Amino acid sequence: MGDTGSAQPCPDSPDHQPGRRSSDSEVQAMLEGATAPGPPAPATCEHCELPQDRYPTLYPGRWVFLEPRSAVPAHHLPPRRRWIITTDGVAWNLWDAEPIPGTVCRVVHRLVCPHLEPEDPWPWGTALRLENGRRAQRLFNVPEFPDLRGLPDAG
Repeated sequence: MGDTGSAQPCPDSPDHQPGRRSSDSEVQAMLEGATAPGPPAPATCEHCELPQDRYPTLYPGRWVFLEPRSAVPAHHLPPRRRWIITTDGVAWNLWDAEPIPGTVCRVVHRLVCPHLEPEDPWPWGTALRLENGRRAQRLFNVPEFPDLRGLPDAG
């Protein structure tokens, strides 16, 4: 899937060091955003409560929340922020590998959550974070309507 010659090995690659601690994989999973609880926990962000797409990852027992309805051309995302969904439904982070032209990726929600401090602002992510803020406001700050039950019927 593109040029991987200059990429660093994945945390769970076959050529990993035998003396490596298992917690290294957990730390890397957290850095990539793969920390969401698995089913049956609800697939919503604990910060903004917006619904998310939840996918299992290559890290055992780790899931990731990805932005729903947003497939982004890979060149719009910075390296290590590009997630693809494999044919068997597993989310996979491309790391530093350069995707082939035309590849579309998914965005981990924590990068564009309106209630979290942005990790690395880039123009597309900033725009999506602002839109998520508007979505959360529309979903959870519904205006109150006056009580019309006591008024006479106009018919």
